[in-house]
Amino acid sequence: MSLEQITDEVAFHGEGPVWHESWGGLRWVDMLAGALLTLGSDGEVSRLEVGSRIAAFVRPRTNGGYVVGVERGIALSDSPFGIPVHSEPLWSDPNVRMNECGIDPQGRLYAGGMPYDKTPGGAKLFRIAGQQIDVIEEHVTTSNGIEFTADGLLAYYNDTGTKQTDVYDVDAAGNLSNRRLFHKGDGGSPDGLAVDSEGNVWCAINRLGLVRLYSPQAEILGQWELPCPGVTAVTLGGADAKDVFVTTSKENADVAGSGAVFHMRAEVAGQPTKLYAY
Repeated sequence: MSLEQITDEVAFHGEGPVWHESWGGLRWVDMLAGALLTLGSDGEVSRLEVGSRIAAFVRPRTNGGYVVGVERGIALSDSPFGIPVHSEPLWSDPNVRMNECGIDPQGRLYAGGMPYDKTPGGAKLFRIAGQQIDVIEEHVTTSNGIEFTADGLLAYYNDTGTKQTDVYDVDAAGNLSNRRLFHKGDGGSPDGLAVDSEGNVWCAINRLGLVRLYSPQAEILGQWELPCPGVTAVTLGGADAKDVFVTTSKENADVAGSGAVFHMRAEVAGQPTKLYAY
């Protein structure tokens, strides 16, 4: 398996790739530009502005629309290409913005923030289920990838400030407990992640320009180097869920490949994309 670049350098800070049929395949965010990017069947990339200077993440909804993370909360669209309507902000602090998210098997959204000035522990991780909003972690620094195993019993989490990937136990109510180390970042910054159908964990290692694949026992099953250090997130999708897509950023190093999407094929299929149940 090897990664190849499949788009031009179309984003300043590409993040959060998600595959879903409702919008025709791959969608991701140009996070610091407040835009959604969609890869068309013709290979062209379209942009959709979300009415915020931040577009932190995007996920499909059960009603056919999507949810997008905006600067201080979320916004909802009832159609795949509609302009989203902003919900009430989750916080008022102008120093904190929304960052990445994940969805559990019950369709609950887990979304976390980060302080602009990177104050340690200055943001929170929320669970959002319609009008029910709960704080899951009171103090996070850079809330990044959070993904659940297919059975919903484990959740993997990157608070990038810790320079490691952690794992939680998850109960039926969606509560996370027994947080513990899964794997160190080995000098890099674990960013976005994905969990495949067999429980293996794909992790983007920012600053080192790597994508790693871990077994459920935290063994390194594979490692791939990209031409740029700003590797931000990874997902699996496609007709057989074996297409691997990786997003990159120009934020810390504007070199060849930064801001583009890369692709390769996996041996094990990913999970079906989880939808926000609201």
